[in-house]
Amino acid sequence: MNIQWYPGHMTKTRRMIAQQIKNVDAVCEILDARIPISSRNPDVDELTAGKPRLVVLNRVDQADPEATRRWAAYFRGKGYAVLECSAKAGSGTKQFAGAVRELLTEKIKAWEAKGAQRTLRVMILGIPNVGKSTFINRVAGRKTAKAEDRPGVTRSQQWVPIDRGLELLDTPGILWPKFDDQSVGLNLAYTGAVKDDILDTETLGCHLMTFLGMRYPDALLTGYKLTALPEREDGEDDIAWGYRLLEAGGRKRGFLISGGEVDTERMAKILLDEFRGGKLGRFTLELPD
Repeated sequence: MNIQWYPGHMTKTRRMIAQQIKNVDAVCEILDARIPISSRNPDVDELTAGKPRLVVLNRVDQADPEATRRWAAYFRGKGYAVLECSAKAGSGTKQFAGAVRELLTEKIKAWEAKGAQRTLRVMILGIPNVGKSTFINRVAGRKTAKAEDRPGVTRSQQWVPIDRGLELLDTPGILWPKFDDQSVGLNLAYTGAVKDDILDTETLGCHLMTFLGMRYPDALLTGYKLTALPEREDGEDDIAWGYRLLEAGGRKRGFLISGGEVDTERMAKILLDEFRGGKLGRFTLELPD
């Protein structure tokens, strides 16, 4: 898979980050807890080198709890502070200001030793549709950033005061121009971080069905009231087995068209909607090495 998606405003965002990084004390990187590596922009490390980092694992309410624990340990092992939250539900966001001040304890002590009072400034980064705007609105306690379930809605930078001593720099979502690893592109498409029209919905549904059938079979059995999953045949590829899983789910849901065939495209759309909405369960699509 070779997905190309790099709107012009994202190039502009890279320049803005490079210009503003000297004006902030720390960087907060918001990741989707279901795909912590796929939802990281690989340019961020280079663009923000040397700044203290707080990693926010968002949507933990939709992620596998044990996997989230492993990811939190992974990022702490890299020297980052970690905050687990669900911005949409509001859980964990009240701990943000305290987490930032703990991260910057030494800097704050140095200022106090000099008798200086300064406002902490934190740059917020995240790929499109990772929940960045919702997170900022929760932390600020008011609607300051536009949030929609469509990639790339946040368009311009803005400073958002959180309290008397903390400000956030909101930035447009950024995403890299090319996915060399097919699994990265698929993970971003499953979670809605890239536009649905980039990939064929039925093909995407086949891939997701295969993943769930391998890693979380009970979720498919329960979610689609199946007594058993179709056995994967020797040498059967992901698309072929995933298609048969779509057929099984669609038949159980009654998604039939003329001739008694299953409307697999409709089933694929339902699968993606239910996966993204957390209706099938809590899933993490990748694990730390």
